Amino acid sequence: MRRWMKGTVAGIIALGIVGVGAAWYGLRGGDSATAYRTTAVQRGDLLVSISATGTVVPEEVIDVGAQIAGQIVSFGRDAAGRSVDYGSVVEEGTVLAKIDDSLYSADAAQAEAQVQSGRAALQRAEADLGQLRAKLHQAERDWQRAQKIGPSEALAESSFDAYRSAYESAAANVAVGQAAILQARAGLAQSEALLQRAQRNLSYTTIKSPVKGVIIDRRVNIGQTVVASLNAPSLFLIAKDLKRMQVWVAVNEADIGKIRPGQPVTFTVDAFPGETFRGEVGKVRLNASMTQNVVTYTVEVITDNSSGRLLPYLTANVRFELNRRANVFQVLNAALRFRPTAEQVEPEFRDAFGSGGEDQGKPKERQRQTPDPTANAEAATSRAVLWLPAGEYVRPLAVKTGLSDGTMTEVAGEQLAEGLEIVTGTQLQAGAKTTTSNPFTPSFSRGGSSAGAGRSR
Repeated sequence: MRRWMKGTVAGIIALGIVGVGAAWYGLRGGDSATAYRTTAVQRGDLLVSISATGTVVPEEVIDVGAQIAGQIVSFGRDAAGRSVDYGSVVEEGTVLAKIDDSLYSADAAQAEAQVQSGRAALQRAEADLGQLRAKLHQAERDWQRAQKIGPSEALAESSFDAYRSAYESAAANVAVGQAAILQARAGLAQSEALLQRAQRNLSYTTIKSPVKGVIIDRRVNIGQTVVASLNAPSLFLIAKDLKRMQVWVAVNEADIGKIRPGQPVTFTVDAFPGETFRGEVGKVRLNASMTQNVVTYTVEVITDNSSGRLLPYLTANVRFELNRRANVFQVLNAALRFRPTAEQVEPEFRDAFGSGGEDQGKPKERQRQTPDPTANAEAATSRAVLWLPAGEYVRPLAVKTGLSDGTMTEVAGEQLAEGLEIVTGTQLQAGAKTTTSNPFTPSFSRGGSSAGAGRSR
């Protein structure tokens, strides 16, 4: 029995030793050669652009308000004979709404009565002036006869003075009559002005469309009271022409220097996914705005909406076209950023490339410069190196880079061809040792010495 127990324990110990050895061998032999991630050289159009967000708005919008206060009693009729509402097509002069005109009609009637009274006062003043002029004529003739006779036995001195006084008084009364006529005329003019004002206020009770267009917003209801004080209340918003729309785009100050009038623009809206609309820059507004320390400028983009698909106030995802290349070779930017180690480069090319540090994998004679995506073709062109897979090694391919859209970069070279495989990175093959970044995972050494513990694959 004891012998059987000893044999069992020895077997378990042997199995443990075999397991530990297998694990150690697996850790040592698990480091396999790395494989390369590749991508194919593509050929096509490359667009360099600036992306921004904007809002689709009508090119010309008229805000129709009320100049007087009152209650809305009714709406007018549109071109189709329906009550004016959202989306109604109206002509110039179409009645949009009516305000209660009771008070304004009374004011107009009162002003009309004042005008009639003023006209009567003017006629009376003119008639009085005629009587005064007749009296003046009589007094003047009496005074002339008195002057011929003079103070004598035939004409007493008191009578002579009386004739003179009567003449002078009649002349003064004529002047008073003329002044009364002027006063009556001024009163009549004032009454007529008040009548015009009352009639104008009465006409304001009927809200009419100043232009031909489409109502995109109705801001009042029947029975609602509008109050016109310092600012005219807004009742209707009319788009003059929905066939021509604008996109107001907020562009960051860092990109505004690249925007110019006439520049082509493409944009999409969420309402029509997959459809691209085109336009061009109309103007750049100079009144910048600041939001959370970010300065932006509003750019007006003009677009044609003859189809009527674009609706007011849709959110637009806008791309300003800075530069375009047609039918050029292009690769992922990751392929230009890839840097192989010296051991990964084919032996015959190792001398031409650095063996470590920041410049590892770069040509010694000239380092590649990352092209500016928004620069022109001449300024953006520079040298670069792509790496072709060659079994367990990679070999370099010198190219010239051009424009970049942030994802793809234009490249040119004699050996480039569409579909050519280019290395973008490395990856572990199947069965390779799995690494971990957990700091609490224990590490196993291959031996008891510190040198063996520090060695890794």
